Amino acid sequence: MLSAENDLISSFSVSLHPENLIKIKYVNTFISMRSKNLIVTFLLLIAIWLMLTSTFDPSMVITGVIVAGLVSLLFARKSDLFTELHLSPKAMIYTILYIFVFIGELVKSNLDVAWRVLSPTLPIRPGIVKVKTKLKSRMGRMILANSITLTPGTFTVEITDEFLYIHWIDVVTKDQEDPTEHIVRKFEKYLEVIYG
Repeated sequence: MLSAENDLISSFSVSLHPENLIKIKYVNTFISMRSKNLIVTFLLLIAIWLMLTSTFDPSMVITGVIVAGLVSLLFARKSDLFTELHLSPKAMIYTILYIFVFIGELVKSNLDVAWRVLSPTLPIRPGIVKVKTKLKSRMGRMILANSITLTPGTFTVEITDEFLYIHWIDVVTKDQEDPTEHIVRKFEKYLEVIYG
């Protein structure tokens, strides 16, 4: 009887060895990241389904849930697309704010480019500038690059580590800080909270 208790205690102490705890933590983190990816993908697909069908008919909603569930299970489990996304109330608020900031910058850039095109002197000084970002996540950098590209007058040519190379319609200085402040910072402060 005493031998069996000693075996049980020794097997329990082996399982609590720091090396095993690191493995358990890694597995839990992996499962957590995978489930977050599945949940975010599922919710995104449901939202797209509801926007496309524009109805809350029970049969359409059930069909959407089934399709979104199957697509999420088939594709999202091997993807790490949304693992860097922060799911906190602050991140959700910053996401909504980011959408408004992006729309505002989009309108301002469209008006600026339209003014430049309609001006008889065509006041442009095109060139490629190198800007630095504080964003660490790949998804955050990708969204930053796409946001810059979608606003007229700027086009992201390349992303290399923390540097983005951007074609800018009006290069006013060769200093790296000015284009970074003018092009990147307005988006970056929101994306830092959303993606890190």
